[in-house]
Amino acid sequence: MYRLFAGSLCSSLIALLCYGLAAAQSSSHPAIPSSCEEELQVAKDRLTRLNSYLQDWPNLGYYRDANAQLSEPKNDELRVVFMGDSNTDYWDNPGYGGFFPGKSYVNRGIAGQITPQMLIRFRQDVIALRPKVVVILAGTNDIAGNIGPATFTAIENNLTTMSELARAHGIRVVLASLLPVSDYNHTRDGKPLIRTVERPLTRIKAVNNWMNQYAAENGLTYLDYFTALADEKGMLKEELSDDGVHPNSRGYAVMAPLAEGAISRSLRTKR
Repeated sequence: MYRLFAGSLCSSLIALLCYGLAAAQSSSHPAIPSSCEEELQVAKDRLTRLNSYLQDWPNLGYYRDANAQLSEPKNDELRVVFMGDSNTDYWDNPGYGGFFPGKSYVNRGIAGQITPQMLIRFRQDVIALRPKVVVILAGTNDIAGNIGPATFTAIENNLTTMSELARAHGIRVVLASLLPVSDYNHTRDGKPLIRTVERPLTRIKAVNNWMNQYAAENGLTYLDYFTALADEKGMLKEELSDDGVHPNSRGYAVMAPLAEGAISRSLRTKR
């Protein structure tokens, strides 16, 4: 019901914008300035994107075709699915070295996602692919409030549920620490980007501490990216990121062997 209402609302707003533009351009009205036309087009584009977003909030369609094309894993195949947000999604970028070339590793990251969205698509994008291991890197966008405030309890509950779902289907779980962020010389439109305000390091460390403890108490594997990527101030090393949030090619080069090691440890862990 909510989705239908939201979709109708967006469509109505777009129609009103179009009507207003047409009316302003009629013979009985003065010509609308080009700057206003551009603003109206931007607004229409945003509303269209919002409507699409509301129709598929968890973005189940993002990997639907890729999942359908993925064959069943062979008996001796070590299939690993990486579930996450942009820090996983961007790992596929050839400019960052590619995503574990030659390995049966499957990238199922979606930029901007929070843990409840990942939880909804977990069955489709992880369980149905029948991996031996899942590497979960999630929670930084919850802390940043991408879609509103999120409590520690909500983040922990979603990570717990994803872990329980995986284990119930015989999939080994690797919980990856959230990455540090930094404020080093990163700008947008000439203005400095203060990443530690939107993603406070104290909150990142708190989630990581919980993950480490939860993994130890439940026979899971904890993957500590944070320590390897952080400098003496606890911030993401300047040379490992171009924007203070996402790893660059050098950052992923540090992360890759850590992930490989965690996958190997998870396979040695008793179920």
